[in-house]
Formats: sequence, structure tokens, C-alpha cells
Amino acid sequence: MAEHAQAGLIKGEDTMTAVENADEAQRYDPREIQDKWQARWAEIEPFAASDDPGDPRERFYLVDMFPDPSGDLHMGHAEAYAIGDAMARYWSLRGRNVLHPIGWDAFGLPAENAAIKNNTHPVDWTYKNIETQAASFRRYGTSFDWSRRLHTCDPEYYHWNQWLFLRFYERGLAYRKGGYVNWCPRDQTVLANEQVIAGRCERCGTEVVRRVLTQWYFKITEYADRLLEDASALEGNWPDRVLTMQRNWIGRSTGASVDFAIEGRAEPVTVYTTRPDTLYGATFFVVAADSPLAAELCAPGQRAEFGAYLEQVRKLTDIERQSTEREKTGVFLDVYAINPVNGERIPVWAADYVLPDYGTGAIMAVPAHDQRDLDFARRFGLPVRIVVSTDLADPAVSGIAAPGDGVLVNSGPLDGLTKVAAIARIIEILAERGLGAAAVNYRLRDWLVSRQRFWGTPIPIIHCPSCGEVPVPEDQLPVVLPDLRGDDLSPRGVSPLAAASDWVNVECPKCGGAAQRDTDTMDTFVDSSWYMFRYCSPRFAEGPFRPADVARWAPVDLYVGGVEHAILHLLYARFFTKVLRDMGLVDFGEPFTRLMNQGQVINGGKSMSKSLGNGVDLGEQIGLYGVDAIRLTMIFASPPQDDIDWADVNPDAMVKFLGRVRRIASEAAAASRPGAAARDGDRPLRRVTHRTIDEVTRQVEGYHLNVAVARLMELVSATRKAIDSGPGPADPAVREAAEALAVMLSLFAPYTAEECWEVLSGSAGVGSVAKAAWPAADPALLVQETVTCVVQVNGKVRDRLEVAPAISEDELRDLALAASGVARALTGLDVQRVVVRPPKLVNIVAA
Repeated sequence: MAEHAQAGLIKGEDTMTAVENADEAQRYDPREIQDKWQARWAEIEPFAASDDPGDPRERFYLVDMFPDPSGDLHMGHAEAYAIGDAMARYWSLRGRNVLHPIGWDAFGLPAENAAIKNNTHPVDWTYKNIETQAASFRRYGTSFDWSRRLHTCDPEYYHWNQWLFLRFYERGLAYRKGGYVNWCPRDQTVLANEQVIAGRCERCGTEVVRRVLTQWYFKITEYADRLLEDASALEGNWPDRVLTMQRNWIGRSTGASVDFAIEGRAEPVTVYTTRPDTLYGATFFVVAADSPLAAELCAPGQRAEFGAYLEQVRKLTDIERQSTEREKTGVFLDVYAINPVNGERIPVWAADYVLPDYGTGAIMAVPAHDQRDLDFARRFGLPVRIVVSTDLADPAVSGIAAPGDGVLVNSGPLDGLTKVAAIARIIEILAERGLGAAAVNYRLRDWLVSRQRFWGTPIPIIHCPSCGEVPVPEDQLPVVLPDLRGDDLSPRGVSPLAAASDWVNVECPKCGGAAQRDTDTMDTFVDSSWYMFRYCSPRFAEGPFRPADVARWAPVDLYVGGVEHAILHLLYARFFTKVLRDMGLVDFGEPFTRLMNQGQVINGGKSMSKSLGNGVDLGEQIGLYGVDAIRLTMIFASPPQDDIDWADVNPDAMVKFLGRVRRIASEAAAASRPGAAARDGDRPLRRVTHRTIDEVTRQVEGYHLNVAVARLMELVSATRKAIDSGPGPADPAVREAAEALAVMLSLFAPYTAEECWEVLSGSAGVGSVAKAAWPAADPALLVQETVTCVVQVNGKVRDRLEVAPAISEDELRDLALAASGVARALTGLDVQRVVVRPPKLVNIVAA
């Protein structure tokens, strides 16, 4: 990959290309036209958006999820950016003022690790890869407005990360606390809950452990209800699975907070439960072994046993602790809680299957109706009491917890009530006794934003022994990273910044005394939570963006990227936007009006990887087939949201198709002149052309890009037929078809489209097909003059008739019976029945 990062996408200059093996009449060299049009686009800048308030065009804002500069572009990029580029080009051709920017998500661990390995500064590796990717993007023909380019590692950008952090801090949305965190032993940094996938670091795959640290958090939980409620406005414009994933992650549930008195403790312990109706079935009480509460409640005589157990628990991952396949473990704390509804003394246990950051780290255990509680009860011989009627065997015997949706039994005043009625009644009883209340709980936890690595945005807080946490004054922003490199960046369990004494040690802005900077950096998802607004005014120096510019362009009309960002980036960006609205900086609550996810590019049914040896190098593919063929292959292979298996596609076929298009344009240009009256041309071809325009328009706007390409292929075949065996290349309908093809093809194969447009338009052209207008379909040519009716006799096709679309049933019956093929088939038979389905089917039953 490093070699490709230096060379860019175009490799294999000495390799015989698929184009060079194509038919002589269709052959052309894509590399030659790529260089030509890259230079032309750089000169005329056809994709620059206008900020002129007087521009009458309707605006359209499209953003592709920006890349991280970890090497050159790969096959996944090729698919994603071909999709976004097609949509941007389409709306531009439709007359919109399109903003389609590009930037780089430039902070993060890959650059830092590369710097450690190569004894350099992360900025060297980062900017080198950015320039490689920028060259490759230009080569790939993407219609970016390069004047909006940004890099999140530039101080001019992360200045505003720090400014926003301080605004969050002022509003109580940024705070620091101690507690259990997810720790990646390999990357030596904490991870947000969302960055732990199946118990492992989402970046390096290392098993995550739990550590107690003091860290910075963003209070995303304060916006949980708004994130849920506002998701309904995105339905129909965002993929359903993304909204479902976000709703499940937020995990809003309703239930009750219940106070359990603990013998020997003045204050009760509150637990949250979604099933307060089962309180009469609570036969023991469990606290997370690694919660402060467990250590507090443990009786003196149990401390040795508890301490030994705690050491074992700390070695487990959350996934292991919550696994249903592990045998339950725990230790009795030799203390009792009081069930608030029946006064029973129930034993308090510390166990590993309860996590310390769920509610208060304590639960009431109802073993008859919860499988994990039942497994624990059977393991330690604790009582099991059924409180919801069931036809199943006794859970204490069967080992299978009973469903909880029946009628309440063994529950005093709740007996005979259904689940819903019982929940309402027990909440009333708890409230009357002052022992509980209705409550709402969330799976979502506050966003942990501290990272113990160097290559990120420094947190703009100074710690003073006298004044505590002191925000860095605004006139001292940005807090710029010091010049650390090589081994100075190696992870040691604390941020490398902690060792930069000249940088760390500062005067307190309040009292002037000795103080220290915070040495953590921000999660890089902070960078990507608001970058789409910075694009609107990337050089603005008075704030993160100019509000008037954001009001002009945002929210983003179409956001294109992978579904893997459903919970992390997309949820955080929605949260940031809502905070920015509360701050008065934007007047909308959702950053992205429409979201379009693309699938993965795989090979042989599996994700591409070095270990499997099934990787495909994008640069080599482009060297063999050219940019246009790769873009077309990506688009045509499947609907955008589906995966593409590179083993199943054939870029060489696209090379030949592009050659056919080029040949049509050349022949039409040579045989006719620009501006010829198309209305005088061959009517059947004109009908095909205009139906194609109509169909491609609808398919692109419906995001069925593969179908749009298929329709273009059909138009190429029809035009070729008209040239070879119809009216010939001089017919105005052929030129009309060729010009429409050039414009529509430019969405997917811009280089070939430019060549076609240039030869067709000559000196009368607009300089680039990107500045042309999308062709308009003539409604009169969309009306079908005839349709084909199939005539069957006893289920076998015996004739086909060309009939008017509005033909009556009687007329169609008469025509069918008179058809020559039908007459032959009916020889010696009597017609029993004629089924007529105008205008497309007649079925004759005869014996």
C-alpha cells in the first residue's frame, strides 16, 4: 500500500490494457483522455459551487463521508465515490447550484503508529497520504469543488473543535468524571462504548478490558429523547436499518425505579426495572462485583472472599460476563435487602453478570421469569417463585425461565391482573408508599471523548491546584500540538503529551499559579461531527462556520457513505447538530436530509484482506481498464446498497461498451451537423431515446443507478441498429441519441462522455459536458403507438400482433381469431373460450 501511496492510482503503464485488446474500430486509450480532461477541468473549474446570494439556481448540497488518509484509495472508495459523484453530476446537469466538497478525516491512530515506526512526526505521513489521495481523486474524475478542501489535523480546523468543546463545557455538556472505561491494551487508549464491537477494539480487534480512569465525556444522554423523536422525521429518507440500529442503541425503556432498604445502611439502594409487576417474585438482590456499591455493602467477614472474587471479575470482558453460555459466578456479601412490597429479607450477592454502569449497578433478581437470574439461583440454591401464570414446567426444575406475559399470581394485590395493568398498579402502590416511581431508562451512555494518544485535538482545559478546571482563554486558541516524533509517541498508558513538560506546564489563566494542561486528546469522531458545516465556509476565521453560509447550504441534501457508521459517526453528528441549534448557530435539528448507504466490494464472497490473499488493487485495475470502465463496473454491478463481488464482474465488457458509445458519437458527428432538427429524424429511434431519457431520470432520482446504466446500454444498441440497418448516421435522430447518451453517460463515465460531447458539439460546444443541460423527454414521444399482443392457443404462443394501446376487447378478439398463425393452429378444432386481456394477451381454448 505504501508503494501505491507514492504512485497514486495509475499504475502498470507498460501493461497491455484491456482497451488495447478490444476491437480495432472501438479502441481508444483511456489514459490519454484522462490526462487531457483532468487538465481541462482544472482550467475551467466546472464543479465550483456559487456562494452568490443572487444566483437564481436552486441549491443542492451533497457530501460523501470524507476519507481518512491511511494510504491510497482502494476498491471500497471506488464504489462509494462513484455513487456520490453520479448524483452530484446529475443535479448539476439538472440546473442546480451543487456543492460537492472534499476533505480529510486526518487525525487518528494510523498516522501516529506510522510515525512511531518511521521515527517521524504524524503530520509527515498524514499530508503525504492526503496528497496521494487528492491526486487519485482527481484521476478518478470526481466532481469536487476543490476550493472547499479541508483537513481536520490543520490547526485552523481543530481550533474550532476546541472552541466547540468550551461551549459544550459552558452548557454542562462536557464534564470529567472517574469510572470504569473500555481500555484497548494494544492501542493504549480508552474507547467509547460504540467503539467496542463484540468485546474487541473496533480498530485493531484487540480484546477490550475495563479500567478505572478519570475521563472527559459529552452528555449525549441529555439529548436521548430528541434523538429518538426526531428520527421519525428521517423515515423514508434514511435506510430503515440505520434508524433501527440507532433506536436500539439509544434503547429507551419504561419501567420503575424501586428503593430497596439494605440492613445496616441508612440510604436505600435504587434499582431500575422494566417489570416492577414481578417484584413479589424477587428472591435475591445482585450488585455488580466491580461497582463501588459491592465493596461498600460487603460484610467484614466476607471481604477476603469478595476481594479474591473481584480480582477474577476484573479479568473478564463485558461480553464474557454477559454470555449466556458461561456458568454464573458470585459471592454472598452476608447482608440482606428488604423487598419493598412484601417485607421479605432477601440476600445480597455480588456477581459478574451485572455490569457496574447499568443503572446503579444493582438489580432485583426474579429467577422464575429471567433466565440469567434463574441460572444464578440454580447455581447457588436460591429460591424461585412463580409470579406470572404459565403452563410450562416449574423453572426451578426445568431450568427454563417462564414467559412473563401471563396473569399475575402469588402477588397479593396484583393477582389476576394482566402485565400492563399490574405494572400500572404496582407503580401506584410504590408511589403511595414513597418506595418508587415510574421511570425511563436508556441503554445509551454519555460519549467518552478522552483519548490517551497524541495525534488528535488537545482538550482545551488547564488543571490548577487552586482553581480546578480552567478553560483555555479563547484568545489562546488553538492549543497546538507540540513537536513530538518517533519513540516519544509510543503509548505508555497515559497520553504522550504528558511527557512534553514544556507544553504541559503553564500558568493558570485565573490565578497565575503553576498549572498543567490536560494531556488527553479528543476522540476523532468529534472532528467528523460538524465538518459538513465547515465546508460551507472553510476559510472563515471568526467561528467554526459562518452561520449565513450554513443557512444557505445546509442541512446536507444527500449524504453518501457506509452503514458501518450508523451508530458512531451518524449518531454523534445528529447530537452535535442539535446542540448547535440550541446554541443558535443553525436553525435545523438534523444534519443530513437523506442518507444513502453503499455496500462493500468483496472478492470471492469474502471481504478483501491481505491474510486471505484476495485483495484487488484499485490502481492496477484502473491501469488495465481505465477510470470510466471501473466506475461503470461499480455502478452496474448492483444497487448501491448491495455488496459487489469483484470476482463476478467484467470490466472488459465496460471497455467495449464505452468503445461503442465513442464510435456512435464519432459517426454521428462526421455525418451530421450540430443543431440539426431532431423532429425530422427517425421516429422509432427518437421514441427509444426519449423513453430512455425519461427512464434514466426516474431511476437516478430513485437511486437505482444500475438500472439507469442498463437503460443506456439499450439506447446504445438501438442507436447502433439505426446506424447500421436503419436511417444511417446522418439522420438527426442518431445525433440526438448520441448527444443524449453523452450527457447521461457523464454521470458514470465522465472522460468518455467528455470526448463524445467534444466531437459532437465542435466549436459550438460549452467546453465541457459538465456544463451541458440534462436532456428533456418529449411527452409526445413517450406515448406508445403500438404494443405487442401475444396470442395463445391452448397455452402455446401462435402469433403476435401489433395493436393500439387502447384497443377494445371485442376488436382484439376479432384480430386474434383472424391471425394467420392462430387460424393454422385452430384447423380441425372448435373454439371453446376466448380470454382477452387487452392490449397484451389473448388466450384461446379449443378442442
